[in-house]
Amino acid sequence: MKLKLTPGRLLAAAIAVLSVWIVHNFIEALLVACITAIASWPLYTAFRIRLPRNIGGSAGAVIFTVAITVFLLAPVVFACCALLGEAQALLHSLAAGGDRGLPLPDWLAGAPAIGPWLAAPWQQQLASHSALSMLTQHTDPGALLGWAQSLGQFTFHHVLIVGFTVLLLAFLYQRGGSLARELTGALRQAIGDQAERYVEVGARAVRASVNSMLLVGLFDGVATAVAYAAAGAPRPLVWAAITGSLAAVPFLGYAAVAALALQLTLQGMSATALLVALPGCAVLLCGDKVVRPMVARGGVQQPFVWVLMGCIGGFGVLGLSGLVIGPVVLSLFGELWNQWSREAAG
Repeated sequence: MKLKLTPGRLLAAAIAVLSVWIVHNFIEALLVACITAIASWPLYTAFRIRLPRNIGGSAGAVIFTVAITVFLLAPVVFACCALLGEAQALLHSLAAGGDRGLPLPDWLAGAPAIGPWLAAPWQQQLASHSALSMLTQHTDPGALLGWAQSLGQFTFHHVLIVGFTVLLLAFLYQRGGSLARELTGALRQAIGDQAERYVEVGARAVRASVNSMLLVGLFDGVATAVAYAAAGAPRPLVWAAITGSLAAVPFLGYAAVAALALQLTLQGMSATALLVALPGCAVLLCGDKVVRPMVARGGVQQPFVWVLMGCIGGFGVLGLSGLVIGPVVLSLFGELWNQWSREAAG
């Protein structure tokens, strides 16, 4: 059936395009709010059933929004504060090193192949008592000011996104049921009776992806806490919390393990750094290769390599929300492919 273009449809299309253009800076907040609402909708339904009857739907949505926001943001805030504390300690050590210089570690001087190659520039740039002071004197103040402005803009943008995400999340909890019915009806009118199947596959894939991220972060945090404590690393719980928070994103947990191992190595604790790095990487590998596919298997009916490609590709296109949307899109494509295959075979 050929679609006839009428002035009314052209006006509706123009209004839709203009609306998307106006709110395009908040698409990220909308995606995160939708993902969070879909993933936590069963919990919200159970919560609403147990609320007293004198509490209205709006109040219940606000209460649950506050609870889920604290649950999701508390680990991230803790990890950021811990990283800032570690960075501050590093800056203090560098400031102290500016007065007396940073001596060349014995393990680095004795390292095969790279030891003699790195020893000379280290002695020249960092070992003398005035080397770090000379480096700071040559620092461009304009570059530091630009970096500070960029950091401020980045922080303000993400605080704004988080604020609008919380507002949208409360709205979705309040109106989510009616919005879901309207969306399903519109899709049924557009693509037929398969619309409900696609909505079901998408919702199941979203919940499976979010659950896999949360459980991988929890598993990696607990397991690395045990590994760090057994290796004798300083502040094992803090570093385990950082590792678990970053491990929800594929491959980012390795950055935390590498940072801790590097810190221990610079402090002359090479054996401890090795005992931290090997079990830490083994835990992260187990979380990505075993825990994540096992949790996501019930919702994302795709091999692990496709799930991983969906996470990484979605992250590159849509940021953090792409970690969930990427596998969901691949699941919907797999459902379409299966449907086409059945129709071709039939």
